[in-house]
Amino acid sequence: MTLNGKTLFITGASRGIGLAIALRAAQDGANIVVAAKTADPHPKLPGTIYTAASAIEKAGGQALPLVVDVRDPDSIERAVEAGAAQFGGIDILVNNASAISMTGTLATDAKRYDLMNQVNGRGTYLTSRACIPFLLKAENPHVLMLSPPLDLSPHWFGSHVAYSIAKYNMSLCALGMADEFRNDGIAFNALWPRTAIATAAIEFALNGADSLRFCRKPEIMADAAHAIFLKKAREFTGQFVIDDTLLYGEGVTDFATYSVEPGQPLLPDFFVPATSVPPPGVVIGS
Repeated sequence: MTLNGKTLFITGASRGIGLAIALRAAQDGANIVVAAKTADPHPKLPGTIYTAASAIEKAGGQALPLVVDVRDPDSIERAVEAGAAQFGGIDILVNNASAISMTGTLATDAKRYDLMNQVNGRGTYLTSRACIPFLLKAENPHVLMLSPPLDLSPHWFGSHVAYSIAKYNMSLCALGMADEFRNDGIAFNALWPRTAIATAAIEFALNGADSLRFCRKPEIMADAAHAIFLKKAREFTGQFVIDDTLLYGEGVTDFATYSVEPGQPLLPDFFVPATSVPPPGVVIGS
């Protein structure tokens, strides 16, 4: 099985994990709707919807770059309709767009709180809602949230409650919609990395450029997402999976190739349950 001829609608696909997922699907000959805000080059962040579209086409896929603000229902609806019209439907939705601020309550004002919850939770809900009518017509429809397992341990909330609420909101959409549309055959799942991933969020919003060597490349998330999309939607839904655990179950044993600098201990990501054990040979730092 491949994703040849399948159409993916990916939010936040101009860079990072979203773009990596798009490029992996493009290698199969998939169609990608690049739904993101960046039309003009950003002074710090790499990539635009147009550079992403060019890379997708070079990788073997077809691309439709569209300026989309997931906070705006009309923007979402127009993009979904345009993508379905261009490629004859939508088979897969990836809710990747996310806003982040790892700040405590007193440091997180109403504007920042609203941004995170509008992009992460509300944007996921509205984009899923807009795509579902097309997914109902697809042969093996999948919706994937880039969001964590629902582990309600207090330490995941104490330092950044606003961000945690926003990310768990995405996971709650996966939980609820998986049950709601189970009999319709649409799979709703959530995928999360065990380790920090080398993206602009790590470089500019969190640990800084020096920490990138302790990260994995976005390709590990892309390969995990690809494996999910190839599963039968009626049989694999309502799952909360960690990237390397899923890939290990698919037969992957060499994870060093995913490291930015092989041999370095890996930075653990937030929200990974303590009960989740890394695959053999994977070394997680403190």
